[in-house]
Amino acid sequence: MFVDKDGGRDCSMALRVQLLLLAASVAIFASGCRSSETIWSAQAKSPDGKVVASARADLRNKGLSIISSIDTNVYVNWAGDKRPAMLVLNLADGSDAPADTTVEMKWLTPTHLELTYKGNRSVGFQAVKWAGIDISVRDLSSADANTSGTRTAP
Repeated sequence: MFVDKDGGRDCSMALRVQLLLLAASVAIFASGCRSSETIWSAQAKSPDGKVVASARADLRNKGLSIISSIDTNVYVNWAGDKRPAMLVLNLADGSDAPADTTVEMKWLTPTHLELTYKGNRSVGFQAVKWAGIDISVRDLSSADANTSGTRTAP
């Protein structure tokens, strides 16, 4: 305890300690409010069984805010490999309607994976090739889904 010239407590030190405790409490509360829940997942093996594509849609609550978002990610990895899978597609801003959170994964050949989606989504990241595997992405909700929404490797 600090004493000033007049024999009273130093209120500024007590106020600092209270503000520090309040700030720490708010930070701990805010970090505990973030959550993520997987609402959809799927897997698809390549025709030769060597590569596995997996997809997952996660509902994310953004801390103290009532705003949440859905992120859909597609990963590829060698079958049986224990290392983390590689991200090849990230879709953001999806609605929570089940049809808008899924991605269809179709192996056209053992070295060509086609990913299709629809809904109001934005592509955050897209790989066009991974370890000799071509990856094409089509937005089925576009006006001409056969050509304008297709992205393929060169």
